[in-house]
Amino acid sequence: MLAAVMREHLVSFNAAALVSLPASKKAKGMVWTKPRVEAFNRAFRERLQAAFADPDHPPASAIHIWTRSELRPSPVMIWTPAQLGAFLDHAATDRLYALFHLIAFRGLRRGEACGARWIDLDFDEGVLAVAKQLTVVDGRIEESDPKTEFSDGVAALDKGTLATLRSHRQRQLAEKQHSGHAWQDSGRIFTKQDGSNLHPHRVSRHFERLAFSAGLPPIRLHDLRHGAATLSLAAGNDMKITSAMLRHASLATTSDLYTAVLPEVAHAAAEASAVLVPRTTPM
Repeated sequence: MLAAVMREHLVSFNAAALVSLPASKKAKGMVWTKPRVEAFNRAFRERLQAAFADPDHPPASAIHIWTRSELRPSPVMIWTPAQLGAFLDHAATDRLYALFHLIAFRGLRRGEACGARWIDLDFDEGVLAVAKQLTVVDGRIEESDPKTEFSDGVAALDKGTLATLRSHRQRQLAEKQHSGHAWQDSGRIFTKQDGSNLHPHRVSRHFERLAFSAGLPPIRLHDLRHGAATLSLAAGNDMKITSAMLRHASLATTSDLYTAVLPEVAHAAAEASAVLVPRTTPM
């Protein structure tokens, strides 16, 4: 605002330019290791017992306490492959299972998954063009282009994800037939039961309810994107491939924010390093 006023020559000095703000530090992902899960469960039980024992306040719901960010080691938490598998097994019959599967394995953002269209999906080539996203602006759902120019790209899909999307397509066609004239043909891959656009915030809350009922430690829906990057690197893909999957502008963004190391991968790397050193004294 002040810069614009200066261009109009209404003021001659921008005092805001002298303000030095501390550099913002973005949270890096941390994996839900066994000790962290145990510590979280203890804190969650204690907080839950305290909430129900307080006569002066109505008890908070268990899931509300479970989602409290201060109980987590980091704002960004990542499930282990076993934990992710447990979630996917638990959610396998949910009507939005394919959406969660897509984010978990291919790292789409929430808005990109909600905005995905059937015309952008090529089953034969096994690719999904990420061309639109749904966001919430002043309480309204709006369609827009992806977050950045680099976000507008193509996601290669594995056979399992393609099979999941084919099954989802059959489910949606059945819902369309059941809805009849009430069906709203949005063209989206993921919709409400009447074909209309999903509300991104409600998708996140639905994801949290599923994770809670599966007995897993909490993560945000966006943390599945972090987990997809971690899985990609753990599978042996290099940073460039992983960065391209996430459609980042630079490798630095991927390496700085989206690459928590799974414990089993770290152990394998440690063992590989140790065997390179010859020893004559038994350890």
